[in-house]
Amino acid sequence: MCEQHGEHKGFTVWFTGLSGSGKSTVAEMLYHELRARGMKTEILDGDVVRQNLSKGLGFSKEDRDTNILRIGFVAHLLTRNGVATICCPISPYKAARDANRALIGDFVEVYMHATVEEIAKNRDPKGLYKKALAGEITNFTGVDDPYEPPENPELVCDTMVETPEESLQKVLTKLKELGYIEDDTIMVRGERLHSGMTDLRVAETGHVVKEH
Repeated sequence: MCEQHGEHKGFTVWFTGLSGSGKSTVAEMLYHELRARGMKTEILDGDVVRQNLSKGLGFSKEDRDTNILRIGFVAHLLTRNGVATICCPISPYKAARDANRALIGDFVEVYMHATVEEIAKNRDPKGLYKKALAGEITNFTGVDDPYEPPENPELVCDTMVETPEESLQKVLTKLKELGYIEDDTIMVRGERLHSGMTDLRVAETGHVVKEH
């Protein structure tokens, strides 16, 4: 176990992938797993950060990069102060992700792989992909705006064939391999209370709503 001053060493798990690929779902699950291990944990979700830290930014490449670099800077501050930091923005451009890797250091990149076709067919409750594919929405990542997949991520989760639980297990196992946690056993089962840090839908009970 990596420790500093008798406490857990901070690190950042950076989930990247298309909208609808499962980033926020697994990020929420990982948040509860790390909390169950007594770790200081925060989530930086792309949409939530946009509403606060990056309010007013658009979706040009420059604005997208600015948003991602702001998330990376906050993740750097948290990480160096011993916080297990979970980031789950789309982060479509490799250069911005690599800049954050260089800044943060303890950086675990997890590529959540799913194709536009799979997401549009099975995970598009708002119909955004269908509108983008029809040309009704522009600057949509993966359709008319590029997504640059990581070339050498620490982990790839193929969410077209893996359940969220299986992807979570792979993340925990990788964190154990890297020395950030001691035990990769899934500790939290069943419904999970919403962290309040992602854009996943929340039920009246306060639990995360299962989308599929």
